[in-house]
Amino acid sequence: MSAAPNNVSAEELRKFETAAHRWWDPGGDFRLLHDINPLRLGYLETRTSLAGRRLLDVGCGGGLLCEAAARRGARVTGLDLGETALNVARLHLEKSGLDVAYRLCAAEALAEEEPDRYDVVTCLELLEHVPDPAAVVAACARLAKNGGDVFFSTINRNPKAYLCAVIGAEYALRLLPRGTHDYRKLIRPSELARAARSAGLKLQDLTGMSYRPLTKTFELTRDVSINYLAHFRKP
Repeated sequence: MSAAPNNVSAEELRKFETAAHRWWDPGGDFRLLHDINPLRLGYLETRTSLAGRRLLDVGCGGGLLCEAAARRGARVTGLDLGETALNVARLHLEKSGLDVAYRLCAAEALAEEEPDRYDVVTCLELLEHVPDPAAVVAACARLAKNGGDVFFSTINRNPKAYLCAVIGAEYALRLLPRGTHDYRKLIRPSELARAARSAGLKLQDLTGMSYRPLTKTFELTRDVSINYLAHFRKP
């Protein structure tokens, strides 16, 4: 275990730790992650190969993406600062029988220990919950090998995103617990791209994710005005 740096919000950590026991409940507080996980995994597989590659998931929570990537043959390490969430992730491995290594550690700390180690680094739905997202971006870049792939997903910051991803998802449709997101912490694609450039990453692709309330499904789209995925590569 590495000591947590200043780049963590105790309030944000508490919110996720309180509900951590429901990570694997598809009808619970994290049901939205269950719904979008196949879409996220599919996006990764269209942009890079996973089988046999060393993958690090930063902010892994209870391990939804970790286990999905492990089923695709990736050698997976999950990283989080939520001890309860990691305990849930480890317990679920006993049921799934998959091989995933979990670490209670900050990305910045692991980047000091294991620079240039991972073929693929993912950091999904985390950046909008930390005080300094650029520092996490820089840590992910340092953790990736030269030629490695780095993926982020987050929420855009504009009135449409606020209406759909905050008011709509948290209050109207109740897809997420109220208070999950703070509009001030949402991140425009230009801001993410700037932080990534500063960290030495090159943008490969931006793709949006949209929700269809009538069918209760998600799909990839060219519209990045609300939720979006970003693929970078380390030269």
